[in-house]
Amino acid sequence: MSASQIPPATAVPGDDVPTLLVKIFGKDRPGITAGLFDTLAAYSVDVVDIEQVVTRGRITLCALVTAPSPAQGATGSSEGDLRATVHSWAESLNLQAEIISGRGDNRPRGTGRSHVTVLGHPLTAESAAAIAAAITSTGGNIDRIFRLAKYPVTAVEFAVSGAATEALRSVLAPEAAQLGVDVAVVAAGLQRRAQRLVVMDVDSTLIQDEVIELFAAHAGCEAEVAEVTAAAMRGELDFEQSLHARVELLGGLDASVVEAVRKEVRLTPGARTLVRTLKRLGYQVGVVSGGFTQVTDALKEELGLDFASANTLEIVDGTLTGRVTGDIVDRAGKARLLRDFAQQAGVPLSQTVAIGDGANDLDMLNAAGLGVAFNAKPVVREAAHTAVNVPFLDTVLYLLGITRDEVEAADTHE
Repeated sequence: MSASQIPPATAVPGDDVPTLLVKIFGKDRPGITAGLFDTLAAYSVDVVDIEQVVTRGRITLCALVTAPSPAQGATGSSEGDLRATVHSWAESLNLQAEIISGRGDNRPRGTGRSHVTVLGHPLTAESAAAIAAAITSTGGNIDRIFRLAKYPVTAVEFAVSGAATEALRSVLAPEAAQLGVDVAVVAAGLQRRAQRLVVMDVDSTLIQDEVIELFAAHAGCEAEVAEVTAAAMRGELDFEQSLHARVELLGGLDASVVEAVRKEVRLTPGARTLVRTLKRLGYQVGVVSGGFTQVTDALKEELGLDFASANTLEIVDGTLTGRVTGDIVDRAGKARLLRDFAQQAGVPLSQTVAIGDGANDLDMLNAAGLGVAFNAKPVVREAAHTAVNVPFLDTVLYLLGITRDEVEAADTHE
């Protein structure tokens, strides 16, 4: 079709153009939406906006249309005729109809748009009220709310306009902590859909275990390893010092312990679902760990990860020497590796997601476009962009706007 053949577009109604908001309520069944618009079609009205929601089998259907002009309509020529016809059609289906006259389209949304995702286990009415009030306190307006998931947690998303993303986050984070729910605030726009690289910590994030403790159990030095770990947490040792001190305690173990530890590793609930779904969506997924390549390489193969990096236990003549080889993956190293993975993946850093639980992950979480503290220490929860405090790793999908129904549908049609 040439440019001269393209019909002129209908102008968006101005503030002075009469419009009608047609609202239909009642028990849902097939054909209601088609029936309403078939009824309206007789009056040659233009559709300006449509919104429909079904909750527990009850439909709420809203259509914003231009008001009919006296010259229009095959079966009637006035707004009064349209009203009578719509009410008659609704009554024939045991539905309720409400028609409100007005002018123009919906009022423009305020500048500054965000997605506020709330996770509750359960999500109480008190929490929903407090979150909504907190959004209002920032000057934000809730434009839409819809449910992302009903299990293993209840996840709902608020589309908010009129408030800056950072302002929303600063107000909602302490409110969520007090309420015992998880709240994530991300800027609206294409960037949210374009996040194409997710990088996770391993110990107590992708897996339930601390790998060094699994090795220590075989060496009979669990208490000593725990003491060194506690010293590091108190700030008496930095990560590299504590790593060397703990690995030294493993010296003399037979290398066969590596396979034994691999078998003992337990994935976090939801880990497979998270990775599988991200891969289906075209995301690239990686792990960085202060643990050991002897375990992360196996996880990379098992889960089909794109990237994996960790420390490497030195093995000589079939025995662990009590040393590590190569560069140490510490707090700064994790952030560096996130940047390296992003470069290899061809993904801007702003389109990355990082997930971790410890202070060792903070640089990585802060460097990512979205940093998620997963069942993390308080200092990490406070510093990360958002926190998830339920034991299901796949809840991170909801923060990306992916619904439970979409995950299950993808699994069914695999």
